[in-house]
Amino acid sequence: MELTKKTHACVRLEKDGQTLVIDPGVFSEEDAAVGADAILVTHEHMDHFNEDRLRAGMEANPGAEIWTLASVAGQLSAAFPGRVHTVGEGDTFTAAGFDVEVHGQLHAVIHPDIPRITNVGYLIDGGAVFHPGDALTVPEGRSIDTLLLPVHAPWNKVAEVIDYVRAVAPHRAIDIHDSLLQDHARPVYDSMIDKLGGAEHGRLAPGTATTVG
Repeated sequence: MELTKKTHACVRLEKDGQTLVIDPGVFSEEDAAVGADAILVTHEHMDHFNEDRLRAGMEANPGAEIWTLASVAGQLSAAFPGRVHTVGEGDTFTAAGFDVEVHGQLHAVIHPDIPRITNVGYLIDGGAVFHPGDALTVPEGRSIDTLLLPVHAPWNKVAEVIDYVRAVAPHRAIDIHDSLLQDHARPVYDSMIDKLGGAEHGRLAPGTATTVG
């Protein structure tokens, strides 16, 4: 399986001629979902869900389908009847040849005064990749090869990121949710996660690919 990092929290997975895209948001490239056979969205925040990006992908491929939680599905179902599927924690399904498990229920706490919204994470092909969205969900009982690590966000701090890597214990962690992290700060985050996380850790420039699984 090939994983291509897109800007911020978006990734593309390709296997056996099929393409799966996760979280094409407003910070992602305009064509981030174009060419997708299936699209997964973790939650409704704009940096993970952008309707224009999704429409571009769905219109480019009349056979493409979306799997997401109810808050996003409700905004898209009328435009793409029969092609938008609502999922929640514990669900399993196959999308474009990828086996997907849904883990998690809620977005991480941003501030106690801000109500928490629904957020789900997606475990791909039995643990080859896990994308948690905006939460530090641990897929209990699963061995994770590649954890997509939300390294920088208004709702986390680096100690939590390090402890999350330790809790999941993946073979390796690759940074996502990183477009607000300035270049001069990246070596600071890298050195702490590398030293303390207990797993191989790296980051990919947008457009760069690596083999996973």
